[in-house]
Amino acid sequence: MDYVTQIIDPPPSRTQLLLDGVRGLRKPKLDAAPSLPVERLVRSAVELSASGIAAYGRACGFRREQRVPLSYPHVLAFPLHLMLLTRPTFPYPASGMVHLANRIRQHQRLEEGQALRLEVFCERWVAHPKGQALSIATRAYSAGALAWESDSLYLRRDVKNPTGEAWNDTLPLQEEGLLRTQRWVLPADLGRRFARVSGDFNPIHTSVIGAKLFGFRRAIAHGMWTLGRALAAWQSPGGLAVAEAHCDFKLPIFLPGQVTLWNHPTNGPRREFEVRTVAGDKPHMRGLFVWNETCR
Repeated sequence: MDYVTQIIDPPPSRTQLLLDGVRGLRKPKLDAAPSLPVERLVRSAVELSASGIAAYGRACGFRREQRVPLSYPHVLAFPLHLMLLTRPTFPYPASGMVHLANRIRQHQRLEEGQALRLEVFCERWVAHPKGQALSIATRAYSAGALAWESDSLYLRRDVKNPTGEAWNDTLPLQEEGLLRTQRWVLPADLGRRFARVSGDFNPIHTSVIGAKLFGFRRAIAHGMWTLGRALAAWQSPGGLAVAEAHCDFKLPIFLPGQVTLWNHPTNGPRREFEVRTVAGDKPHMRGLFVWNETCR
């Protein structure tokens, strides 16, 4: 597919992103299959700042000695995700899009002060049983080499006859031997706190009233906060060189609340895990974290 590259410098303000989202609340009804937006949004030099990493670490539970969190570049790219979702060329309103899954791959060590070229584009449509899904790709380059990448899957519910490849929930989990290793107590303002460091001010996360407008009884935690909090449990001191994290988001986590982290008691560089209800009987997120110990 031929993309039209647009350099975004400086990035839009949070106010501008909010206004764009409001303007895009109403979109014309589609008479045919949706067209994939062709914009490739680029920020040519985004710094991995010490202050930004520290704020993200405090929000998700990372320690300073763990260096750059594997999931941190996602928040740097998230404003570009919002820009794509709120463009006139995107066929659905951004509000109501559900984050279904995320796949992250890091190819080289990331350091504070390093500058990344971020590229974000709509990669493909996915036909999901509950509606139309879309994969948004993020690519981060350092000195011309791919350093980090992610694919985020978003869902628009209740779209009939969705187009694209069939959704395949392929992240397995061996139930036998899973142990509860942590319990997290989540405060009522967690969504607002994470929004300040992630830029994701979706009202379902930051406001009880906003959440109720979209069918939730209370505000819910950000899925990417849940992933970050899980990775913080295992990312070793000194940072990562080569690593991957996959996650599928399941049931929402209501705020305030409590959840539990379950994983297999292994010592190697691989964790299969679930974040579950405090009773441990229902999943909020299923994940896999793999890293290369020889590359530390």
